[in-house]
Amino acid sequence: MCGICGFVTKKRIDINVLKAMNHTLIHRGPDDCGEEIYAIKNEWQVGFGHRRLSIMDLSERGHQPMHSIDGKISVIFNGEIYNFEEIKEMLRDYPFRTKCDTEVILAAYVKWGSQFINKLNGMFAIALLDREENAVYLYRDRIGKKPLFYHTDTMGNLVFGSEIKAILQFPDIKKEVNTQVVGRYLSRRYVVAPDTMYREIQKLEPGSFLRFHEGMITTHKYWSVVEQYSAYKTQQIISYEEAKKGLENEIHKAISTRLIADVPVGAFISGGYDSSAVCALAQSQMNKPLSTFCIGFENEAYDEAIYARKIAQHIGSNHTEMYITEQDVLNLVDSIPVYYDEPFADPSLLPTMFVCELAKKNVSVVLTGDGGDELFGGYDIYTILQKAQAFKESGVDYTTINPKSVEYRVLTEDVRPENKTQAGILWYVDHINRILLQPVDNFYYEYESKYQESRYDVTRMLLDTETRLVDYILVKVDRASMKYALECRCPLLDKNVVEYTYRIPADYKNDHGHTKRILKDIAHDYIPKELLDRPKKGFGPPIDQWLRGALKNQLLDYVDLNFLRNQGIFKPEETKNVVEQYLQNGDTGKWSGKNFSKIVWPYFTFQQWYCRYMN
Repeated sequence: MCGICGFVTKKRIDINVLKAMNHTLIHRGPDDCGEEIYAIKNEWQVGFGHRRLSIMDLSERGHQPMHSIDGKISVIFNGEIYNFEEIKEMLRDYPFRTKCDTEVILAAYVKWGSQFINKLNGMFAIALLDREENAVYLYRDRIGKKPLFYHTDTMGNLVFGSEIKAILQFPDIKKEVNTQVVGRYLSRRYVVAPDTMYREIQKLEPGSFLRFHEGMITTHKYWSVVEQYSAYKTQQIISYEEAKKGLENEIHKAISTRLIADVPVGAFISGGYDSSAVCALAQSQMNKPLSTFCIGFENEAYDEAIYARKIAQHIGSNHTEMYITEQDVLNLVDSIPVYYDEPFADPSLLPTMFVCELAKKNVSVVLTGDGGDELFGGYDIYTILQKAQAFKESGVDYTTINPKSVEYRVLTEDVRPENKTQAGILWYVDHINRILLQPVDNFYYEYESKYQESRYDVTRMLLDTETRLVDYILVKVDRASMKYALECRCPLLDKNVVEYTYRIPADYKNDHGHTKRILKDIAHDYIPKELLDRPKKGFGPPIDQWLRGALKNQLLDYVDLNFLRNQGIFKPEETKNVVEQYLQNGDTGKWSGKNFSKIVWPYFTFQQWYCRYMN
């Protein structure tokens, strides 16, 4: 796990610029660094910078940038290739000099060219220079576990980095707000690829690679959720026991490869099904106790540490926990823009930072349960969509349904087939557009039909895998863990596990409210059901209390009329009025239509980011 950055340009860039770019990523890789600039054909100049977090082959031989034996190929790489030993077996003719997966990337490219990417199973962001082609390639892993941002301009420059802060160090990068994105951010609480909140910076999308040649950029998809789902759903496994056994086997294999490291490996355990299943299966493969970590809250309304502790005791892990207060969490609020580079409004990132800090004191790698909800139907919205679709297909009279329910909104809002599973946000859309100088015409993802799936819940699971999982869940974990140079590995998001889930019938995942059915049944073979079967608490911080209490003065600064007029993004008087009304009245119920903190908190975090990076 590391950080990478670099550029391709005809400008004469001093090595100190590359060093400054690379230094912004020191938290991602504190163990080593490398910066090199190469002159290639036709007066192009390539800069590669790398910050190393040593996980495999801890010797100096793992230093990057790394070069092929013949010197024609150079690479920098962030991530892990879990099947690198298998690939190495296919490449016996290559004279390997190291034991690390980075050199396998080089050898694979020499053997198979740009299509080598199809051989890799892992999480990665890769930059590769081919001197014979006079081309630079950027690659991102299939699910989007590892981030990769880039900037291009009319002068033919390409600048890239694991985090946006590295790109901003390059000369003449304009820090302009992408105002087209602001409204959608306020409704979703995150920014979806390929957009960023910067007008001139983009995200490389998951499962994609970019080729830069002589100032021309082309992008290619080598793997996509829709293509894999379409291919594998025709191979459905009808037998439940066969599907369960096959899934368990794939998860075991994914865990086995993720336990390989030259540094200590542990795991997060929250007491929920996803992380508990991963920990139990991992412990079953080990001949010593797995190190597990959990954060507890002094407020019992959020605390699940007691359940995590009992599960850890049952599986025999070496468990460490730390209790924190709401004030501890609140003290971290101002650090959000420092590590997230873009506005990001998931408050659970704050306790995630604490558990990462706790784990890093003991290990350098942890396993997580990320992906379980999206792949196995764990979110409440999937059950709600199942109910709504059943109502619709039965021809029931809608007046019998609670008009404040999401089911009612799904059935009654005028939503096109392209976004049928995204109903229920019109109230938020209306209020967000009230405060924007540039209202948003469309807040939806307009491509649900591409999945060719009749079930609402399955369509939404696929949509969430491509959007919410990548740019919300994985961003949260990546930035929080990299703050402490901790590597997080996600067995449930292994390529083979994901593709196998598309062979499992939908009712084996979410069976009319029986969420994550098949994953839960696997977990029950290792952990007693009574230790797991309970309502999930999660961390739902008192955002309303914070905004109207400890953060009130800061929020009021963000609706100062002169500030808003100079900013030129929000309607000053209307925005100030909305926030003041919120501070006076607060939230008045989850589905009452007046849950203003769901708008005000993203607004607050946007302004936090703006004041740090744009002023």
